[in-house]
Amino acid sequence: MQKQNIIFNLDDTLIECNKYFHLVNELYAARMKEWFPGVPVETVRAKQIEYDLAVVDKNGLTVDHVPQSFLSAYGYFCKETGRTPSGEEIKELEELGYSVFTMPVEPLPHMYETLEELKEEGHDLYLHTGGEEKNQWRKITQLQLAAYFDNRVFVSRHKDRDALAKIMDRMVFLPAVTWMVGNSLRTDVLPGLEQGINVIYIPASNEWHYNVVDIAVEPKGAFLTLNSLSQVAGAIRNYVLEQERKQGGPHIPGGTEEAWLNAPLD
Repeated sequence: MQKQNIIFNLDDTLIECNKYFHLVNELYAARMKEWFPGVPVETVRAKQIEYDLAVVDKNGLTVDHVPQSFLSAYGYFCKETGRTPSGEEIKELEELGYSVFTMPVEPLPHMYETLEELKEEGHDLYLHTGGEEKNQWRKITQLQLAAYFDNRVFVSRHKDRDALAKIMDRMVFLPAVTWMVGNSLRTDVLPGLEQGINVIYIPASNEWHYNVVDIAVEPKGAFLTLNSLSQVAGAIRNYVLEQERKQGGPHIPGGTEEAWLNAPLD
């Protein structure tokens, strides 16, 4: 079987992420319910999400987007209800928003086994993660993921088609032997399909609103939806072997140009 280039997303593909945001959002909603008892919780949630999307669209995946959205929604409802903003409450919400980026992380089931299996099969593993470099490397270091990715790590604040295109160009990836594995329709699946590479979609159990978009791109290669990381190695193996069988052998020569990068793409 020919060696493949497999690009993994990090948050909610390899490691837990959304559950921490969900916990912090629940604490935020509880405090807002105390301070604004006349405002339905769902109204508070909708306004916070509105501000969150606006911040991410403008600034990318920074550690500021959560506390900024908390404070913006708080300010909005203070104005709407005539409540005087409190310095102590503002400080509390700011600290709550940033706390999600300091929590210890944990791997999703079968993370290590899947990476080990793919590594043993001879594939080249890459990591493309969205966020700020310092915070993402905190997670990578904590879970010792360098054992699988070495310096083949790319960090993008705006994790989109352009960011993936830069990786494709720098590494001289051939689309037919390149895979994007992720949970986000917006930042993993759509960019992968737009670049014409193979895509594996593993839906998260509790998806972030930002990640949900419609997909209207015709796949040029594989587009597989799996339930677990444990299925990734087998799915790639079966697809590649089937393509090689149809072609009468490995159908794409080559691999990648060695060009390591561990700096942000933007």
